[in-house]
Amino acid sequence: MATQVDVWSSAPQADGVVTLEHQPKASCPYSDDDDGLDEVEVNGNWTPQEKALHEARLKAKAKRRLRRSSSRNSTSDSVSESGETPGGDPHAVKGKVHNNDRKSRTGKGRGLPKKGGAGGKGVWGAPGMVYEAEEPDARDPNYDEAAQGDTVYETVVPEVEEKELEKMVNPIVLEYFEHGDTKEVEVLLKELNLGQHKYEFTSVAVSLSLEGKASHRELTSRLLSDLSGKMLTQGDMAHAFDKMVKELPDLILDTPEAPQMLGQFIARGIADHVLPMNFLDTYKGKVDCEHARVALDRAAVLLSMKKGMIGLDNVWGVGGGLRPVKHLVKKMNLLLKEYLISGDVSEAEHCLRDLEVPHFHHELVYE
Repeated sequence: MATQVDVWSSAPQADGVVTLEHQPKASCPYSDDDDGLDEVEVNGNWTPQEKALHEARLKAKAKRRLRRSSSRNSTSDSVSESGETPGGDPHAVKGKVHNNDRKSRTGKGRGLPKKGGAGGKGVWGAPGMVYEAEEPDARDPNYDEAAQGDTVYETVVPEVEEKELEKMVNPIVLEYFEHGDTKEVEVLLKELNLGQHKYEFTSVAVSLSLEGKASHRELTSRLLSDLSGKMLTQGDMAHAFDKMVKELPDLILDTPEAPQMLGQFIARGIADHVLPMNFLDTYKGKVDCEHARVALDRAAVLLSMKKGMIGLDNVWGVGGGLRPVKHLVKKMNLLLKEYLISGDVSEAEHCLRDLEVPHFHHELVYE
């Protein structure tokens, strides 16, 4: 066998054949340490098969170097060629990365939730955790230095405009004519910021009562007396009545008896100390309107009567459901006696209507 090997090695070589002495070791043709592959000496030309084999070896070597460098220098999670994540679920769908998986993709950690389940977006914290009051940060863009410390919040009601005052006061006065509770009116007026136009309330209330019944005028006089010194001053009352005296030509269009009624309001106001005692003196020699003169003369006559201010309590009559029952029974008896003496049915009807007690008409039948 040794003789045969020597013969083969000493035999003449054909052209284009590479000797075995210069070939790389066949035991490891794809070794990573094959650095002399590019320096292979060739005695003659290569065959196409050998040339293709040489190029394939060079490509394989370049790929191995690229893989080795990328695996060493990479600091992020790598995905294998098969699409699987290292350390992932082997039964998961290939080619899909599960972002919600709590297991570490770098192979580190025990796969437990962050901060014991108390961390992360939309988490209030661990059960039983008590949060302390946080001090305001001066670097916060929403930090307000004036809001720090003892802050007092108050509800500010805007002042009612003169044009809207009548619309807001009318329902209060009309409702008062039904229940007659002056305290409720006072509470409602406190909720409104009438401001400098609060004297307008007096003129609105008196104007509405002029168009109503005698009982409404009596209720209005009581309301002004109760509000005097609390919500309205004598100066406010005087300002309001002075305005109505000047507007008498317009009030007559709706209420022809407005001058006489306004005079009675002025006399009742002076008697109840709602208006100043020298209210009438301020008009002496200064009135040109005929209707204003009638109103002022009517007030002066009522104040100059024998009974004086005491008799002005009944200036609006004795009717109305707020009167005592005994007082109404007495008036019914007087009405019947006058009718029996005069026999005037129309006068009796007029006196009965002035009482304004339709719910008490059965007493007339009984008497």
